Amino acid sequence: MITESANPPVCRVVDYKKFLYEQKKKQKELKSKQTKVVVKEIRFGPQTDEHDFEFKKKHAQKFLEEGSKLKAYVFFKGRSIVFKDQGQILLLRLAQELEEWGKVEQMPKLEGKRMIMMMSPKK
Repeated sequence: MITESANPPVCRVVDYKKFLYEQKKKQKELKSKQTKVVVKEIRFGPQTDEHDFEFKKKHAQKFLEEGSKLKAYVFFKGRSIVFKDQGQILLLRLAQELEEWGKVEQMPKLEGKRMIMMMSPKK
């Protein structure tokens, strides 16, 4: 091990295997301190009923309270793609009703047959 900042440079003889072991140990410790982001998903249909909406909203609220990110999406199957506006209204309503627990990270946007919206928990 060499210290470049010292003048003249100072060198220390180290057991290389022990050095590698300690480095690995430090990296493992740093990795364990990282927070893992969990993304929970909730799926709606474009014509989701009121009771189903409330049921799924409760689950979404629980996910946000746990500290997980929420990915809410409306899945359009077959010809239901003509109800894009209903899907967007549904997601915006969900965002409005959950604004106490989370904030919208990504506004509803159509990706293929899905309209996706991301929410993250408030700290």
